[in-house]
Amino acid sequence: MKPKISLITLAVTDMPRSIAFYRDGLGFPIHNFKEGEDFAMFRLEGTWLALFPWREMAKEVDVPAAPPSFGGVMLSHNAPSKAAVDQVYAQALAAGAAATVPAKDVSWGGYSGYFADPDGHYWEVAWNPFTD
Repeated sequence: MKPKISLITLAVTDMPRSIAFYRDGLGFPIHNFKEGEDFAMFRLEGTWLALFPWREMAKEVDVPAAPPSFGGVMLSHNAPSKAAVDQVYAQALAAGAAATVPAKDVSWGGYSGYFADPDGHYWEVAWNPFTD
């Protein structure tokens, strides 16, 4: 198997709100979407992000459509500088994200902060001096 993640799909409870958060709030470029559809894809660098209704995804994987909770998964965005981390973090909060941990210097030598999108999916925004 080629070591690659092609698509990450997030279950969401309110498609219009989540589309607005990612498209309008964070500026993710939406791909081939018509208002009212129940699936949305965003073209990112190296992968795709998709949104799908929570109940429909639960049906597809044959699990109860329980309320959102921490599922042990975090999405991450690396930024080129500490200032860029602060900018992205502020942009996410302005778009409706909930702050979980404000950006700060961290033990491993980088700088990062955490937020949750409107459906409770956790994101890290980080500057890592050891990668691009």
